[in-house]
Amino acid sequence: MSSSVKSSSLVLCLLPMFSQQLEYIGCNPLAETGRSKLQNQRAVLNQQILKAVRLRAGAENLLRYVATNNNKVREQVLLELSFVNSDLQILKEELEGLNISVEVYQNTEETFSIPLVPLGLKETKEVDFTVPLKDFILEHYSEDSSEYEDEIADLMDLRQACRTPSRDEAGTEMLISYFLQLGYVENRFFPPTRHMGILFTWYDSFTGVPVCQQNLLLEKASILFNIGALYTQIGTRCNRQTKTGLENAVDAFQRAAGVLSYLKETFTHTPSYDMSPAMLNVLVKMMLAQAQECVFEQISLPGIRNEFFTLVKMTQEVAKVGEVYMLVNTAMNQEPVKENIPYSWSKLAQIKSDHYKALAHYFIATILCDHELQSSDDEDQQEKALSQLYDYMPEGLMVLTILKDKVQRKQLGKAHLRKAIVYHEEALRVCGLCKKLRNIDVLQEVLTAAHKRSLLKYAQQDKEDDFLSLIQAPDILPKTEHKVETVAPQFSKVKVKDFFHRLGPLSVFSAKQRWTAPRTIRFRCEAGELGFSLKGGSPVQTYCLDPVCSAALMGLKEGDYIVSVGGVDCKWLGLNEVLEKIKSMGEQPIEIEVISCQDTTASMHSKSATYSVGMQKTYSLICLAMEEDKIDQTKKAPPKLPFLSWGTKNRQKAASTLCLPSAVDGSSQIKKKLSPFTLLNTESSLY
Repeated sequence: MSSSVKSSSLVLCLLPMFSQQLEYIGCNPLAETGRSKLQNQRAVLNQQILKAVRLRAGAENLLRYVATNNNKVREQVLLELSFVNSDLQILKEELEGLNISVEVYQNTEETFSIPLVPLGLKETKEVDFTVPLKDFILEHYSEDSSEYEDEIADLMDLRQACRTPSRDEAGTEMLISYFLQLGYVENRFFPPTRHMGILFTWYDSFTGVPVCQQNLLLEKASILFNIGALYTQIGTRCNRQTKTGLENAVDAFQRAAGVLSYLKETFTHTPSYDMSPAMLNVLVKMMLAQAQECVFEQISLPGIRNEFFTLVKMTQEVAKVGEVYMLVNTAMNQEPVKENIPYSWSKLAQIKSDHYKALAHYFIATILCDHELQSSDDEDQQEKALSQLYDYMPEGLMVLTILKDKVQRKQLGKAHLRKAIVYHEEALRVCGLCKKLRNIDVLQEVLTAAHKRSLLKYAQQDKEDDFLSLIQAPDILPKTEHKVETVAPQFSKVKVKDFFHRLGPLSVFSAKQRWTAPRTIRFRCEAGELGFSLKGGSPVQTYCLDPVCSAALMGLKEGDYIVSVGGVDCKWLGLNEVLEKIKSMGEQPIEIEVISCQDTTASMHSKSATYSVGMQKTYSLICLAMEEDKIDQTKKAPPKLPFLSWGTKNRQKAASTLCLPSAVDGSSQIKKKLSPFTLLNTESSLY
């Protein structure tokens, strides 16, 4: 057989493998774009980092327990540990280089704009739901688990597709659909009293350190992070040379900030650096700053007219951009974020802060140097507008005097130009010190062009009386008429159908409820009477049962749920539909299947890893969930929260102390159909 025939056969064999994934809109696993190649490189690096972490953990354990007394062995272990640490540091630097590879995420058309920073998606390992879910269906729901193989396969295919989402709105909708589907899965298959034995592994997007836990909340939190990260990549891809592109970029960064803020407020004590509250707080600030930057670009897109009031407005707008980036840079240099944030990100925030502050001083210098007060000008309006730019004036200067005095105007204008040049030079200096940033050509071009423009403006001014021009330019008050805010995620706009719909209504058939196996009841109507009444719906429930009726004698109990009539599943049928099916059997014996509720024990939270500020000192982080430690009953101990706390009960107290309420014995059943959206409703009970 020729090589071409073999290759054709191989393609035909692999085609069915990808066909299932390709049916998901928003997934593009075969795309060989720069972004997908970057994603593959990150995945390889994550695996190498995992190997190095394991070697380091082994060396640390050997040093701790074996090499304490033998000096020779101890020296060898220390040498091996230093080698592993060096190798791990090199891998981390390579991963950081990929994380700040902003070029592949930018718009492909030629632009003259400072690049924006996207977030990389978190990587994960494959998860096999088949055996645990099939066992749970058989054990808990007493159904033939082989009939649910297609549903389990759909869940796994959707998860696999979410590993390679397309960088567009369809990709975010696919991730949101999986996040909502996890709400159904959690309610159906993850009881609060025990683990399901499914190990979820996710890699930190900054350090590559793996986090492994038997906790579905880690999966949900990581998917939320990827939704926010995907929005940032969509924002950086927008064409910032058009009004529509800038509007889309602003919207994308606001949505990214909203998702990351929602993640910070909803999931607490996450055992991963990139999802820690401190890191998420910085990322939210950075996304809002980039949205504010796009707003300024949107305002200045038609061009900035050299007119007094226009320049006043632009001065305050661009000063606002410089201020928000200064706050971002400050936040990035605080512990514990400083150890894990990419170095080039904090430097880029500093560069942008200096650059936009320089532009603000350049604009106000243009006002003072190019616009002399004319007799036809509104003196009061100009005085009011100019006074809004300053918190204070240099000693001996008044706003009205500056407007009327040509010499003072020129002196203050030159002072602002000198300050603009200082900021420009600082931005260029910082850019030159960072290897990653100085290789970005468009960044160098923008900074250099702005610097030359300020130098040219300063050279155009008269040179006489320079000694009289040594006043210090006051700081400019930032102000914006287009304040950006976080946009909360709108999960309700994505419609999702429960894969395991056939198990029955979620309000009844959930992992928290325990039921007997279905029992078959065969009985006859006596004088046209059933001997019991029905209530509720989906499924219907028996009540007012006559203890001597035929159905009761065959084993029917008060409060039983009817799950089938005459072999026809009726979990989703209403009261009238069930009665019609029973009546349709006429004089024949009636056969129904019922289940009875069993007493459930109160749920217990499981002990899991929590995020710690000191975790940056070690990268041997393999967090495995553990069973709850036994607590002495004589001691009063506060209940321990899981590593990810989901809920809204304590939202008014503090966003970082949200907890998952425990199930209560004997609680009444909720009659309405539940969905993952109930998790987002502050007025409804969770689950």
